Amino acid sequence: MTNWQATRPTSDQARAWARVRANLRESAGARLFDQWLKPMELIEGDEPDTVRLALPSAFATNWVRSHYADRLHLEFKAVLPELRAVMLETRAPSRAAKLTSVEAVEPAPAPRPAALRAEAAPSLVESDEQPSLFGAPAAPAPAKPARATTASRAAKADAAAPAAPRTPSDRPPLDPRLTFDRFVVDSSNRVAFNAALSLAEPGPPRFSPLFLHGGTGQGKTHLMHAIAHAFLESHPEAVVLCMSAERFMFDFVAAMRARDTHSFKSRLRSADLLLIDDLQFIAGKDSTQEEFFHTVNELVSAGKRLVISADRSPQSLDGVEPRIIGRLGAGLVADIKAPDLTLRRTILNRKVADLPEAVPNDVLDLLASRIRGNIRELEGALNRVVAYAQLTGDKIDLEFAVATLGEVLRGAQRRITIDEIQKLVSRHFELKPLDLVSARRARAIARPRQIAMYLAKRLTTRSLPEIGRKFGGRDHSTVIYAVRKIEELRDTDRDIDNAVRVLMKELEG
Repeated sequence: MTNWQATRPTSDQARAWARVRANLRESAGARLFDQWLKPMELIEGDEPDTVRLALPSAFATNWVRSHYADRLHLEFKAVLPELRAVMLETRAPSRAAKLTSVEAVEPAPAPRPAALRAEAAPSLVESDEQPSLFGAPAAPAPAKPARATTASRAAKADAAAPAAPRTPSDRPPLDPRLTFDRFVVDSSNRVAFNAALSLAEPGPPRFSPLFLHGGTGQGKTHLMHAIAHAFLESHPEAVVLCMSAERFMFDFVAAMRARDTHSFKSRLRSADLLLIDDLQFIAGKDSTQEEFFHTVNELVSAGKRLVISADRSPQSLDGVEPRIIGRLGAGLVADIKAPDLTLRRTILNRKVADLPEAVPNDVLDLLASRIRGNIRELEGALNRVVAYAQLTGDKIDLEFAVATLGEVLRGAQRRITIDEIQKLVSRHFELKPLDLVSARRARAIARPRQIAMYLAKRLTTRSLPEIGRKFGGRDHSTVIYAVRKIEELRDTDRDIDNAVRVLMKELEG
């Protein structure tokens, strides 16, 4: 126990606290526990039905109270049925024996807005399916916005806050899959990839900050994880911090309310590598932008590495101060464009190598051609197909994939019609559109007709009978034969495969 405890807690409370601590470490994970929950100490209270816990700063007390009130109450209640309340207290920084800011932790705090609940919870990927880039949950947003004048005074007063001690708990929970060697590079992302690789190299950084921008699910998070992985590999003792811009705002406002901005500034400025995602969320937040600007200045001036991402270029960030845009532009700005068909197919090939189930090429072609804008959605669709196959015991084939991803494919696809396919195939093979619907069976016509049927099955949601009717009233079995024939030929006939790829690319363009 620390020297600021007047007396030792009862043996029952001590045993309960030991059990609660063990449960918290297991459920929260070592990193979050060490950073936020481990500093708590059990102290003697005046009432036997009340547990009193103390933390070393108001900021930490506010964070634990906001995120673990219910959990602490339930954990203690399970061991001490007579428990009435759990009290969180803050040790005053100037007087070691005095505890201040005493407040009871009630078991059912008022619900917060959905946006704040989502930000406060530790998340896994920028994403739907991927583990998160970010660290500990943020404290909740205040009920009233802080005044810019208060933030400005606080930022100027602590502009040169000293760095906090470096500990392993500062390390973010990085996804081990998101490394440089697993990032698929092509012309759409090559500049961003090379810039990220350069920033992670040992030695003084050639530029800082690095600003990555691109649409949702294009690979910004992957590159940020990869930078952190590579940097920690060459600098094992380095402090790496990752957070979203929204979490930066929440933590800063909470620190101001707790009158503990010094701890907030020290934590960020101790970082050797700081990564901040989704900068667009601080648009219009004057007080947050004030502190963000000072943080960027301090890190860059100290020769530290800074990586920032957003969904648009700095010049397109409406509501962000010109001085911040100018500071970001002084580093390196790299964009990530939407992946083309070839890159999407290559990404799926890389993903399939890690999956327990084999996925046929025609299914991969379907996903790559129909889900065009978002890599995260593309990988999610592949995961869904594999998961459904494992749960149902069905074999993965084109029919199964279409049935499993019906709504996903319909929502992602550009509306390609059979008429459009027939016109394009006719032009490609120098035929008349009427030839494809005629009864003629010459190979020069039959093969293009089969390719058109194959594309109609792949790129539209029309049923087999509907496709048959569009090709001169043919039976659905004829369509099935055509699809299977082209699938076989694509594996053995390079000319057929190239023709199909060219047609698919033009249709989705």
